[in-house]
Amino acid sequence: MAATMKVKKGDLVQMLSGKDRGKQGRVIDARPRDGKVVVENLNIAKRHTKPRPVRNTNQMGAAPMTPGGILDRPMPVPVGNVMLVCPTCKLPTRVGYVTKEVKGEQRKIRVCKREGCGQEIDK
Repeated sequence: MAATMKVKKGDLVQMLSGKDRGKQGRVIDARPRDGKVVVENLNIAKRHTKPRPVRNTNQMGAAPMTPGGILDRPMPVPVGNVMLVCPTCKLPTRVGYVTKEVKGEQRKIRVCKREGCGQEIDK
């Protein structure tokens, strides 16, 4: 999937489907090549890890170990399963673009497509 995503890292999004439907969280990582995003504290999966030695230690003696065990990690979600939450009206919204002149150059700015809002998402 090579199309540009309308969701960026740091955006507040709401889940539209899955076990976390209706919950909101911040985007930790956006992966446009895969068409997926990682949302903080949503779509959690358990991963079993082995203890491993830490690299680049400046201490002498035994290498310190990173603990192993069962870790909870947020997993990627298809970008079609999340919707951006407008910072002004606090509701999930579709995203539109408006070109605006900023410091002598044209810029595309994301805007809320909800009726009655239409405010800029990128400040």
